Amino acid sequence: MKEKKYLQKKAEKYMSMRMKGFFKDRLLDLKNALIDKARQTPDNFRSNTGGCADESDMATKEEILASEILARTREAKLIEKINYSLAQLAAGDYGYCESCGDEIGLARLEIRPTATLCVDCKNLEEITEKQSGNYQKVFSGYEEEE
Repeated sequence: MKEKKYLQKKAEKYMSMRMKGFFKDRLLDLKNALIDKARQTPDNFRSNTGGCADESDMATKEEILASEILARTREAKLIEKINYSLAQLAAGDYGYCESCGDEIGLARLEIRPTATLCVDCKNLEEITEKQSGNYQKVFSGYEEEE
């Protein structure tokens, strides 16, 4: 899915109706792509559960299945974040930092449309997590970055 960049007009205000529409479309496209991918998962499971000639083949298939399950779990979490972002859009709160209330910014939202924190607050959160010992959990892949 090739992502388009938002071309902000000269006098356009942050989170104008046009901008909100752009991000709503982007979020819905991402959600639909994830749902389509999830629908293919049962087929992948069936094709990877056939009989194996030896233990090595079986171990490889089990590893592939474990990777599929982990990927689908992460995608389910991303769908939850997308749904939250869509609710924020409907409420008029999308695009503003949940911590300080400042604009998250167009560039950050284009990269991560589910972002709920501005760059400064996200950096502060990461520093705090690192100091409290939760840093490893956040960056080990078990916890997705917001």
